[in-house]
Amino acid sequence: MTIQRIHSGGEFEKKIGYCRAVVAGGFVHVAGTVGQGDTVEDQCRAALGTIADALEKAGASLADTVRVVYYLPDRKDFEACWPILADAFEDNPPAATMIECRLIDDKYKIEIEVTALAPQASS
Repeated sequence: MTIQRIHSGGEFEKKIGYCRAVVAGGFVHVAGTVGQGDTVEDQCRAALGTIADALEKAGASLADTVRVVYYLPDRKDFEACWPILADAFEDNPPAATMIECRLIDDKYKIEIEVTALAPQASS
């Protein structure tokens, strides 16, 4: 089995020892991703952009996403993200879970992790 590792150059990849995404077993596994911004909406959009970039490097897109997990320090912030998420996944909504927990830094309001079908698996 071939494994492809996709790096985004983020500061934590080298520090912690991970990569943005791994293509293996017919899937693209995208690491939990936070985004910059002052609001949960800004951070949600930014995280989705980073995820979309990683999926593109793997030859996939948000439309290929089959599973998503949202991590938020305050579950009350999640509703503000719903329109952004619905727009991002459009007619291809993945199975989803939302977990309330602390994130790596208190400035982050949402972290998003996805699993998508790899291109060879979706053919």
